[in-house]
Amino acid sequence: MESPTSGPGAGRPTWRFPRAFWTGNAVELFERAAYYGTFIALAVFLTDVVGFGDVAAGWIGAAFSSSIYLLPFVTGALSDRLGFRFSLLLAFTLLAAGYGGLALFPTRGAVPFSLALVAVGGAFVKPVITGTVARSSDSASRARAFSIFYMMVNIGSFTGKTVARPVRALLGVGSVPLYSAFAALAALLLTAFLFFPKENGEERPRSVAQSLEGLAVVLRNGRFLALILITAGFWAIQGQLYASMPKYVLRLVGPEASPEWYANVNPLVVVLLVVPVTHLVRRISPVASIGVALGLIPLSALLMSLSGHLAGPVRLCGASLHPVTVLMVAGIALQGLAECFLSPRYLEFASRQAPPGQEGLYMGYAHLNTFFAWLFGFALSGYLLEAFCPDPKVLAARGLSGEALAAAYAHAHYLWYAFAGVGLLAFLGLLVFAAVTRPRREEKSKK
Repeated sequence: MESPTSGPGAGRPTWRFPRAFWTGNAVELFERAAYYGTFIALAVFLTDVVGFGDVAAGWIGAAFSSSIYLLPFVTGALSDRLGFRFSLLLAFTLLAAGYGGLALFPTRGAVPFSLALVAVGGAFVKPVITGTVARSSDSASRARAFSIFYMMVNIGSFTGKTVARPVRALLGVGSVPLYSAFAALAALLLTAFLFFPKENGEERPRSVAQSLEGLAVVLRNGRFLALILITAGFWAIQGQLYASMPKYVLRLVGPEASPEWYANVNPLVVVLLVVPVTHLVRRISPVASIGVALGLIPLSALLMSLSGHLAGPVRLCGASLHPVTVLMVAGIALQGLAECFLSPRYLEFASRQAPPGQEGLYMGYAHLNTFFAWLFGFALSGYLLEAFCPDPKVLAARGLSGEALAAAYAHAHYLWYAFAGVGLLAFLGLLVFAAVTRPRREEKSKK
């Protein structure tokens, strides 16, 4: 099949793409399923299987999850020089070894090393696949190509978390990384036998030094850095789907709960509502749309906290549900709605903070907000869980039982008050940012 960039359909939108495009998207689906399957279970795995305390698990989760968003600035440059095929083979070898190591050697000494393998391997995948999508499409078809890519990302995310629930229930949380290892191995085999991309020899590959120089340039722009840190407040709360929510739910509801499936409410809402919401807010400014998102996100945390004020089950459509289940799902759905207001307009607004001619450079670093959010949010989660929703094994070791054990969880919902405060600070920060940058934005709009 001819590439749309060179075949007779060049210049006209098409759904026909070369085999490397479809293979790349298939392995992206497997990689996301592997990643999210383990990621949703990671916080519980680190405490219940490996034996770390909540604080240590929080810091390990922070280092792992944030590095996923920082390492691509290095691995992206390396993949240009190593070649996409070799880089992807290396990536899935590291991922299979890393996930397998988590399952087979769940010790305090081995787990950080296994997580490092997963982080490095995963950091190669995203730039290689997005690069393959870009090279496999021309300007007329690129939007279609990336729509397929993002669909695969969401299918993989949904699948990974969905499968993780029965694996945990049947085999224990320690077996979830083994499922991820098999998914990574399947992607490795697909890459080895079907992924033969056309390498681009016309462009001079970036060096790691050039990537780091670009990062330094971006971080010296105060307005752009401020926007990154402000929106990091949003993603710090969103990140609690993986950092706090699984432990919070399992400790308050019990092992029969399904935090993996609760987390899937978020991408489901985004898929259903992002297009109509984006259309709805098309006439308002990006900063106003971002403001709506930052106004909703602390409300989602407050909604989750209401479970601490409800006694007894909640009757809903004839079913008797735990109040934590009902309010957690409602809060996660509200987060999904808030994301619909934020994500499409954030990139648009971020691009306007770049000096003329440097938009591409700046957009490459726009997702640094997730790096800061995951680093801060996971670390804070560990301290809040230890203070308000502690590990039941720790409480049992102290001899607590019955009413004394129940009393230890009486203020578990305070955890969500803390994150509501983070969201409120982000909202206030955006108001200050908007006031300070308004003269510049008005000047640009007149040109």
